[in-house]
Amino acid sequence: MARWIAGLDGCRGAWAGVLLDLDDPERHRSALFARVADCLDAPEAPVSVGIDVPIGLPDRVSGGGRTADRAARAYLGSHGRASVFPVPPRAAIYAEDYAAAKALSRAGSAPPFAPSIQCFNIFPYIRDADRLLRERPDLLTRLHEVHPEIAFRRLNGGRPLAAGKKGPQRQAGLAERRALLTAAGLPTALVASAGPRGVGADDHLDAIAGLVVARDHLLGTATPLPDPPEQDAHGLPVVIWMPAAPA
Repeated sequence: MARWIAGLDGCRGAWAGVLLDLDDPERHRSALFARVADCLDAPEAPVSVGIDVPIGLPDRVSGGGRTADRAARAYLGSHGRASVFPVPPRAAIYAEDYAAAKALSRAGSAPPFAPSIQCFNIFPYIRDADRLLRERPDLLTRLHEVHPEIAFRRLNGGRPLAAGKKGPQRQAGLAERRALLTAAGLPTALVASAGPRGVGADDHLDAIAGLVVARDHLLGTATPLPDPPEQDAHGLPVVIWMPAAPA
């Protein structure tokens, strides 16, 4: 029986997805999914999915955000910690507009803070995952929060990557990430593939990084941040999963 795994990364109002048959790695495909559920309910029915979105939302925020976010920033250090934004309170995530989100975030945080407009723009992705897991808690064993920069750094032996995935070093940064994914044991054809139309190369590779974490979580070799994981008031896990350390 095939064991499919998947990685998801938010992209242009949808989800850039990558699926792989763990028992026959030459079988894989990339796709755009309108909702998280569309990936989980796809014909492959992936048993483990790494998704780049916060899962487990605080009712109130203190001390710089969720424990998982603080642990992630500590792991990344000065190289990349800015990529881990503080997750606002759940009420702010469900606000109708940016002004309301800022007000609700300040009211539910100590010290008070407001999400950036970039953070606000990913709220629909957060709501998609949050609603799904609260409506279908059976999916908690299949859907796991990841952070691509943490995944790539872990695959690089805990060292910062030499080049970024955007800006003037973009091509070098993408090549470095592809090399790490190949070294992690993924099929060369998958790593070298282009994503679906409209999906940037960086988003495609981030989805593949999520797939690596999904694989290691299924195999029991992934590492949680924090350890042990926490839960929010609705029983959703508050944890960012890292792939296994390279040999």
